[in-house]
Amino acid sequence: MNIHEYQAKQLLKKFGVRVPEGRLVEEGADLESRAQKAAEELSQERKNKVWVVKAQIHAGGRGKAGGVKVCKDVNSVKAAAKEIIGKTLVTPQTGASGKKVHKVWIEEGSDIAKELYLGIVIDRALAQVVMMASTEGGMEIEEVAAHHPEKIIKVAIDPTTGYQAFHGRKLAMALGLTAEQTKEAVGFFGGIYRCFMDSDCSLVEINPLILTNQGQLVALDAKFNFDDNALFRHSDIVAMRDLLEENPQDVEASKYELAYIALEGTIGCLVNGAGLAMATMDIIKLHGGEPANFLDVGGGATKEKVAHAFKIILKDPHVKAILVNIFGGIMKCDVIAEGIIAAAKELQLQVPLVVRLEGTHVEKGKEILAKSGLKIIPADGLTDAAKKVVAASNQK
Repeated sequence: MNIHEYQAKQLLKKFGVRVPEGRLVEEGADLESRAQKAAEELSQERKNKVWVVKAQIHAGGRGKAGGVKVCKDVNSVKAAAKEIIGKTLVTPQTGASGKKVHKVWIEEGSDIAKELYLGIVIDRALAQVVMMASTEGGMEIEEVAAHHPEKIIKVAIDPTTGYQAFHGRKLAMALGLTAEQTKEAVGFFGGIYRCFMDSDCSLVEINPLILTNQGQLVALDAKFNFDDNALFRHSDIVAMRDLLEENPQDVEASKYELAYIALEGTIGCLVNGAGLAMATMDIIKLHGGEPANFLDVGGGATKEKVAHAFKIILKDPHVKAILVNIFGGIMKCDVIAEGIIAAAKELQLQVPLVVRLEGTHVEKGKEILAKSGLKIIPADGLTDAAKKVVAASNQK
């Protein structure tokens, strides 16, 4: 799960991390007057004479796409809010279709002396949390890693002992901070670490992390990803979910506890088990096809769950064929067969359907499919299934 920049800053603030003050303005009536009010309130409270209007979408590269405007008077703030809200931003992270802006964050301008980078991830090879810092703030960290890896400093933190002051000092030294700035940095980095751990994050990026001309560290931007499996512990974070920023199929899949990820191919995949789903996509590509999705119905899928999975797959207009690949352990093949038939009849399935069943009650499942009267292409083995579904998807 992702959240917006303004929401990430609200979380950081709870852990004592300094962020710029701002106001949220959403689409709707009286947009310009609400933007003006937000700017005037900030000016009164913070005595600032510069404002930044920032599009709130779940993607980076907003500035280059025209989604960030620096304004030096209230009228400019109003004009920027009007221009950005409703605009579709196309960035390297949105794809060609882009993302429509529904809200902007209007915040006080910052007196920037230096732009830095700070990130936290989980290194699964080390089984530790890793904090990364770089003097190349404001740039795409992937570009820095590719061309100047020596400019990224990594500090591994053992979760049994947690963040210690020496971790912060090492990062501060790598960033070239003074002794006085380092004192603040130790606590600042510690607050970000606590936010990461206590919120069950999988990623936190502060880019840029700025050093002001007054010598203060400020999180000027923030990107958060969370471990979905831990969200049951964080109702406040779940409440931040913005469904407008998510793929409609992803949203529907989550309602039925289906693991679904939309891809760009033409072959819909319905599989039980994440590992088998990955193998299914691999073998489809091996035989010249392109998967349209990753979809894991889980080990204990019901007839109804399978029917919903079909509906989600068929909402993708690019799907030209579907491969159902089920290995029945806890799940019984006859139950899956009934779900396939029910879904195919309800949806009046028009695309070719290839089914490979193995495992518990497999013969009964195959018998149910054979007697259904539907045009189902049976497959024996994964290679046979992949070849048949690729051939079916290529038919005009």
